[in-house]
Amino acid sequence: MSTHAPNEARVIPLRRPQAAPQTSQPGAGRVTPAAAPGPVTGPLPVRQAPAPREPLWRDLVGDALRRERLAQERTLKDVAEQARISVPYLSELERGRKEGSSEVIAAAAHALGLGLADLLSLAQDELARHARSRVARGRTSSPSAHHNGLCLVA
Repeated sequence: MSTHAPNEARVIPLRRPQAAPQTSQPGAGRVTPAAAPGPVTGPLPVRQAPAPREPLWRDLVGDALRRERLAQERTLKDVAEQARISVPYLSELERGRKEGSSEVIAAAAHALGLGLADLLSLAQDELARHARSRVARGRTSSPSAHHNGLCLVA
Protein backbone atom coordinates (compact mmCIF):
# COMPACT_ATOMS: atom_id res chain seq x y z
CA MET A 1 0.00 0.00 0.00
CA SER A 2 1.37 3.42 -0.92
CA THR A 3 1.48 6.34 1.49
CA HIS A 4 1.71 8.88 -1.32
CA ALA A 5 -1.22 11.13 -2.14
CA PRO A 6 -2.92 10.35 -5.44
CA ASN A 7 -1.92 12.42 -8.44
CA GLU A 8 -5.28 14.08 -8.68
CA ALA A 9 -6.10 17.76 -8.53
CA ARG A 10 -9.24 19.17 -7.01
CA VAL A 11 -10.96 21.45 -9.51
CA ILE A 12 -12.83 24.44 -8.17
CA PRO A 13 -15.05 26.08 -10.79
CA LEU A 14 -14.66 29.84 -11.19
CA ARG A 15 -18.14 30.35 -12.57
CA ARG A 16 -21.57 29.41 -11.35
CA PRO A 17 -22.82 26.15 -12.85
CA GLN A 18 -25.07 26.65 -15.85
CA ALA A 19 -28.70 25.59 -15.76
CA ALA A 20 -29.17 21.86 -16.25
CA PRO A 21 -30.18 20.73 -19.73
CA GLN A 22 -33.86 20.61 -20.50
CA THR A 23 -35.67 17.37 -19.75
CA SER A 24 -39.03 16.12 -20.81
CA GLN A 25 -41.62 15.13 -18.23
CA PRO A 26 -43.08 11.68 -18.76
CA GLY A 27 -46.53 11.80 -20.28
CA ALA A 28 -46.66 15.59 -20.58
CA GLY A 29 -45.35 15.81 -24.12
CA ARG A 30 -43.58 19.08 -23.48
CA VAL A 31 -40.09 20.14 -22.55
CA THR A 32 -39.49 22.11 -19.34
CA PRO A 33 -36.29 23.44 -17.89
CA ALA A 34 -34.84 21.42 -15.05
CA ALA A 35 -33.76 23.58 -12.11
CA ALA A 36 -33.69 26.80 -14.10
CA PRO A 37 -32.34 29.71 -12.14
CA GLY A 38 -34.84 32.32 -11.06
CA PRO A 39 -34.80 35.91 -12.22
CA VAL A 40 -32.21 38.25 -10.78
CA THR A 41 -33.80 40.55 -8.25
CA GLY A 42 -32.48 43.60 -6.47
CA PRO A 43 -29.88 46.10 -7.56
CA LEU A 44 -26.77 44.99 -9.35
CA PRO A 45 -23.57 45.28 -7.33
CA VAL A 46 -21.66 48.50 -7.92
CA ARG A 47 -18.10 47.96 -9.08
CA GLN A 48 -15.55 50.15 -7.37
CA ALA A 49 -12.47 51.37 -9.12
CA PRO A 50 -9.48 49.24 -8.19
CA ALA A 51 -7.23 50.80 -5.58
CA PRO A 52 -3.94 52.07 -6.93
CA ARG A 53 -1.32 49.41 -6.45
CA GLU A 54 1.69 49.88 -4.26
CA PRO A 55 4.95 50.10 -6.21
CA LEU A 56 7.04 46.98 -6.23
CA TRP A 57 10.54 46.97 -4.75
CA ARG A 58 12.04 46.26 -8.17
CA ASP A 59 10.27 49.34 -9.58
CA LEU A 60 11.57 51.57 -6.77
CA VAL A 61 15.15 50.31 -7.10
CA GLY A 62 15.04 50.50 -10.89
CA ASP A 63 13.72 54.07 -10.81
CA ALA A 64 16.44 55.09 -8.34
CA LEU A 65 19.18 53.51 -10.48
CA ARG A 66 17.90 55.14 -13.65
CA ARG A 67 17.46 58.59 -12.06
CA GLU A 68 20.99 58.46 -10.65
CA ARG A 69 22.49 57.26 -13.95
CA LEU A 70 20.75 60.03 -15.88
CA ALA A 71 21.73 62.64 -13.26
CA GLN A 72 25.37 61.60 -13.84
CA GLU A 73 24.77 61.76 -17.62
CA ARG A 74 26.10 58.23 -18.07
CA THR A 75 25.04 55.64 -20.61
CA LEU A 76 23.65 52.19 -19.90
CA LYS A 77 26.70 50.73 -21.61
CA ASP A 78 29.14 52.64 -19.39
CA VAL A 79 27.41 51.65 -16.12
CA ALA A 80 26.83 48.05 -17.23
CA GLU A 81 30.50 47.61 -18.14
CA GLN A 82 31.67 49.02 -14.82
CA ALA A 83 29.15 46.83 -12.91
CA ARG A 84 30.12 43.82 -15.06
CA ILE A 85 26.53 43.06 -16.07
CA SER A 86 24.98 43.07 -19.52
CA VAL A 87 23.41 46.22 -20.97
CA PRO A 88 20.02 44.54 -21.61
CA TYR A 89 19.94 43.22 -18.04
CA LEU A 90 20.71 46.64 -16.56
CA SER A 91 18.01 48.12 -18.76
CA GLU A 92 15.50 45.56 -17.49
CA LEU A 93 16.54 46.29 -13.89
CA GLU A 94 15.98 50.00 -14.41
CA ARG A 95 12.56 49.39 -15.95
CA GLY A 96 11.52 47.09 -13.11
CA ARG A 97 11.21 44.10 -15.43
CA LYS A 98 13.77 41.99 -13.56
CA GLU A 99 14.22 41.36 -9.86
CA GLY A 100 17.97 41.69 -9.45
CA SER A 101 19.92 39.71 -6.89
CA SER A 102 21.52 41.62 -4.04
CA GLU A 103 24.92 41.17 -5.71
CA VAL A 104 23.74 42.62 -9.02
CA ILE A 105 21.96 45.54 -7.34
CA ALA A 106 25.06 46.28 -5.26
CA ALA A 107 27.27 46.14 -8.37
CA ALA A 108 25.00 48.56 -10.25
CA ALA A 109 24.85 50.91 -7.26
CA HIS A 110 28.64 50.84 -6.79
CA ALA A 111 29.16 51.51 -10.50
CA LEU A 112 27.15 54.70 -9.94
CA GLY A 113 29.20 55.59 -6.87
CA LEU A 114 26.38 54.68 -4.47
CA GLY A 115 26.47 52.50 -1.42
CA LEU A 116 23.53 50.26 -0.60
CA ALA A 117 22.40 52.75 2.07
CA ASP A 118 22.36 55.49 -0.58
CA LEU A 119 20.31 53.34 -2.94
CA LEU A 120 17.91 52.43 -0.13
CA SER A 121 17.50 56.11 0.70
CA LEU A 122 16.72 56.95 -2.93
CA ALA A 123 14.18 54.11 -3.11
CA GLN A 124 12.61 55.30 0.17
CA ASP A 125 12.31 58.82 -1.26
CA GLU A 126 10.48 57.39 -4.27
CA LEU A 127 8.16 55.38 -2.01
CA ALA A 128 7.41 58.47 0.11
CA ARG A 129 6.71 60.46 -3.07
CA HIS A 130 4.28 57.75 -4.18
CA ALA A 131 2.56 57.75 -0.76
CA ARG A 132 2.20 61.55 -0.80
CA SER A 133 0.65 61.48 -4.26
CA ARG A 134 -1.87 58.85 -3.12
CA VAL A 135 -2.80 60.95 -0.08
CA ALA A 136 -3.07 64.08 -2.25
CA ARG A 137 -5.48 62.28 -4.58
CA GLY A 138 -7.50 61.15 -1.57
CA ARG A 139 -7.25 57.51 -2.57
CA THR A 140 -5.94 56.00 0.58
CA SER A 141 -7.55 54.83 3.74
CA SER A 142 -4.51 53.10 5.12
CA PRO A 143 -3.01 54.73 8.20
CA SER A 144 0.45 53.62 7.10
CA ALA A 145 0.18 55.78 3.97
CA HIS A 146 0.49 58.89 6.13
CA HIS A 147 4.04 58.02 7.27
CA ASN A 148 7.09 58.80 5.25
CA GLY A 149 9.49 56.61 7.22
CA LEU A 150 10.92 53.29 6.25
CA CYS A 151 11.85 50.74 8.85
CA LEU A 152 14.02 47.72 8.20
CA VAL A 153 14.63 44.99 10.72
CA ALA A 154 17.79 42.91 10.61
